[in-house]
Amino acid sequence: MVLMTMIARLVDGLPLAASVQEDEQSGRNTLEYQNQAKMLFRKLNTQSPPFCSIETGPYMFHYFIDGEVCYLALCEKSFSKRLAFAYLDDLHNEFSSQYGNRVATVSRPYSFIEFDTYIQKSKKSFMDSRSRRNLSTLNTELQDVQKIMVQNIDDVLQRGSTLSDLDTKSSNLAVLSQKYKKDAHYLNLRSTYAKVAAAAVIVFVFFIYFWVL
Repeated sequence: MVLMTMIARLVDGLPLAASVQEDEQSGRNTLEYQNQAKMLFRKLNTQSPPFCSIETGPYMFHYFIDGEVCYLALCEKSFSKRLAFAYLDDLHNEFSSQYGNRVATVSRPYSFIEFDTYIQKSKKSFMDSRSRRNLSTLNTELQDVQKIMVQNIDDVLQRGSTLSDLDTKSSNLAVLSQKYKKDAHYLNLRSTYAKVAAAAVIVFVFFIYFWVL
């Protein structure tokens, strides 16, 4: 079952369209997962894997990046991974056809909220076992979904702070390295001066000794 669908602009994480499925029977509340999705959008960039599945509690986020847009769905873990990415691919084809040339120009969140109508139609098609598309017609990029990377939501959302910590540690190491170099230079100078002084003392002692003789 697809519980939530969100589409966002990749460059800044701006939500463009969304559709949330509330299951009153089990009392599910997707607010927490909406917040996770928004944080996830802010983490993703052009270097992120174009296809990825992310575990979050009893559910899975599946996302698909194409150009400047990220398509994301929150599904039950039992929901077919192949169907999830086929669903996202279908949304991508329709959304890019309708709004592709306007994505970069909007500044208001959910500027294409009317796309929810198509999301509901597509979701019903992929969730209804009697009307599921023939998966053999999907493009080759979606054929081997088992190879799509699977991550954990905590790892993904905390990666930014981890990288910041590494940057801080690197900076500290650089400072300590400079300090070590200065200290080593100072110690080398002291060692050199001590050797020169010791040699001078020896020469002076020999001079006094031979002078006395």
